[in-house]
Amino acid sequence: MDARPTLLVIAHGSRDPRHAATVSALCARVRALRPGLRVEVGYLDFNAPRVPRVLERLAAEGARNVVALPLLLTRAFHAKSDIPAVLREAAARLPLLTIRQAGVLGPSSLLTAALERRLAEAGLRPGDRRSTGVVLASAGSSDPEAGAVLAEIAREWWHTAGWCAVRPAFASASLPRTADAVRALRAEGVRRVAVAPYVIAPGFLPDRIAAGAREARADLLAPVLGPAPELARLLVRRYDEALRARARGDLTALSA
Repeated sequence: MDARPTLLVIAHGSRDPRHAATVSALCARVRALRPGLRVEVGYLDFNAPRVPRVLERLAAEGARNVVALPLLLTRAFHAKSDIPAVLREAAARLPLLTIRQAGVLGPSSLLTAALERRLAEAGLRPGDRRSTGVVLASAGSSDPEAGAVLAEIAREWWHTAGWCAVRPAFASASLPRTADAVRALRAEGVRRVAVAPYVIAPGFLPDRIAAGAREARADLLAPVLGPAPELARLLVRRYDEALRARARGDLTALSA
């Protein structure tokens, strides 16, 4: 058994080169947080290496245990279906390799801390909170669980952080769109509106969020989460949780 299972970060992939560059920067930060931990990246689509090729290489190099961590903020289709299917197929072909799927990243207080970091970097001052409404803008999903989770994150962030309001918005699949959420806050009399993209890496849908913020003339647009230190800490936390589950013999959520 490996003394320390390899961490395989599974990203969706994108034709936009900024996506892979952001994933690489985030993984570099994870390696800095946990020296000696082997951290690999595999993609579901668009980018190389794909997840099955990474697992084949790890098995050929003698690895025996892998924690596969979806680089996803909510449990939607990719976490429930795509990734488990890819991992099951790989496990069937690589019987000497034990693969366990870790939980998705969100929800987590570390993610809201990263959102607040990005808003501050965009110019929001601590004294602006009570007069600022935030549009929490995600990529969007057809999975109703993902939308419900985002709505709950928005409610919790509003209650705990002192914002004037926090409203969810979506770049695809669900409504409202970012521009509509900004306009709705304006119509309610909110003086300042900030858009906080609840996405990890740049790409087509984050660009759509940004376009919606500009269209509706939001006062402030935060950058994507990217390789925020809070996000790197969260990856390490999910890895450690997977190891603790393995130690307890709890394989239900982690078996490939």
